[in-house]
Amino acid sequence: MKSWGVAALAFALAGNACAGPSYSDVSAILNAHCVVCHQGEAAPLGLRLDSHASLMRGSSRGPVVQAGKPAESELLRRVRGQSQPRMPLTGPPWLSERQVAMLEQWIAAGAPGGESLPIASKKKHGPDDPLTYADIAPILVGRCAKCHSANGLMGRPPEGYRLDSLAATLDASDRARVVPGNPGSSELVRRIRGVSRPRMPFDGPPWLGDEEMRLIEQWIAQGARDGEGRATPVPAGARVRFRGAEEVRGVLAADGSVRVERVRRRQKE
Repeated sequence: MKSWGVAALAFALAGNACAGPSYSDVSAILNAHCVVCHQGEAAPLGLRLDSHASLMRGSSRGPVVQAGKPAESELLRRVRGQSQPRMPLTGPPWLSERQVAMLEQWIAAGAPGGESLPIASKKKHGPDDPLTYADIAPILVGRCAKCHSANGLMGRPPEGYRLDSLAATLDASDRARVVPGNPGSSELVRRIRGVSRPRMPFDGPPWLGDEEMRLIEQWIAQGARDGEGRATPVPAGARVRFRGAEEVRGVLAADGSVRVERVRRRQKE
């Protein structure tokens, strides 16, 4: 009997050691990489990933997890890049092989439920607090990158402008949308405030909240710092364009001011 008890205990411990990922493990991955976009009323296609129930409910296009069938689960296909756009939209970097394997094992085991890990609360920033890209990335990724990414909801990003990374947000090869130190001359700010047309995000209202717009303006005014706090140089010589009642085109000077080259009255739309 004693040997039988020892054997049973060893079997139980082995079973626990081989247990697959729990929903808490999956929730940690989703919170870190996906929930920044996929939560709340503005979640793309209504796909919320902040609870087991909402994950299993899927999007307006149908389920994204087929319990027991990882190969047929759109969630897994997206994080692997087998379906486009690949997720998360902020990638690369994408999910690690280990994280993808955990999702696959969890789905294969029947996608069991459990408690969601708490989502980190948003940090409050005062008007004088130094901001970096890390502080405004959740706004841009959550509200803008679903269209303004390489393979977003509209296919190609509108006007070729992507908002899924710092480099893309600051890219001035076509024209500058962000002018470090000068939010008033930044097309990004003018678009989200509706000063330039069309107002963004394109699926608004709802538009960005007052606090979200303030943070983006504050980040630009402080030099559009990267994640390590380094200010971005003004892209002197880059072209700018503003569209309101008039269309203004110009070129950026080294101090962030705009040398206007053309002003054209726009016809009413």
